[in-house]
Amino acid sequence: MADQQEPHSLRPVELTDPRALRALAHPTRLALVGLLRRKGSLTATQAAAHIGESPSSCSFHMRQLAKYGLVEEAPGGRGRERPWQATAFFTSWPNVARDPELAAAADLLSAVVVERLFEQVMRWLEAKAADPPEWQEAATFRDTMLHLTADELADLQREIETLLNRYTDRVAAPEVRPAGSRSVTAMFFAFPYHEEP
Repeated sequence: MADQQEPHSLRPVELTDPRALRALAHPTRLALVGLLRRKGSLTATQAAAHIGESPSSCSFHMRQLAKYGLVEEAPGGRGRERPWQATAFFTSWPNVARDPELAAAADLLSAVVVERLFEQVMRWLEAKAADPPEWQEAATFRDTMLHLTADELADLQREIETLLNRYTDRVAAPEVRPAGSRSVTAMFFAFPYHEEP
């Protein structure tokens, strides 16, 4: 194991190595990290059943993720059935990087993550009718035009993060989740508007 800290802690992992950013930008690896964060430790065979990849492919990608500290072997493995676990529940990377290689890798990962998030939105929209009405009503899609300074936009981001942090303890501790709760993806994008060309 990478360390003796409690697995699945809420500490974030910050990626500043361009190789790590490019490694995580692979769709299968993003899917595996997300799966381990949601489900807990899984073997490559178990993970393969969830994401539609072969066990050997999942095993290869788990080893690549482990190189950069994003996953690690979990306790309880027997023989060739080694479980893996995510090392953290949150990943961050620089918004601004002076190094061109780091900037390009960060932009690549950001683009892949945004694409994946919108795929999740589309999957929910396709399955929405099967959800109970209260979940359909509670879900939100909204955009708002604001006029802000850069400092005000940064303040808004911090306020939203503070609000979301009221619920993050439930990610790593199922015992504190209220009855009837579900995994929910909360997306927040706020960026300067650019006219279409």
